[in-house]
Amino acid sequence: MVKALVGVLVVLVLAFLLNPGPEAHRDKLKKEIAARSQVAAVLRIGDLAAFASNYRTLGVASYSEVNNKVVTYGAFGIVFVPNLTEK
Repeated sequence: MVKALVGVLVVLVLAFLLNPGPEAHRDKLKKEIAARSQVAAVLRIGDLAAFASNYRTLGVASYSEVNNKVVTYGAFGIVFVPNLTEK
């Protein structure tokens, strides 16, 4: 029981310490948009989207939004960009 609690505590502390900051989210968004479209790369659409994004943190994880749509998720030092196409 104690080992499990210590393990959970270690994971939570690591998640808190490794939570990606706003620049990590912006950089990943810029790179991902440029990688998905050559036109967007030339027009630097990723820079505009990154500038317009709003960073939010949950302490152990974080995300960023553009126009109230989540465009990046981050945890443990890694930022993920979901499929950005409108459904």
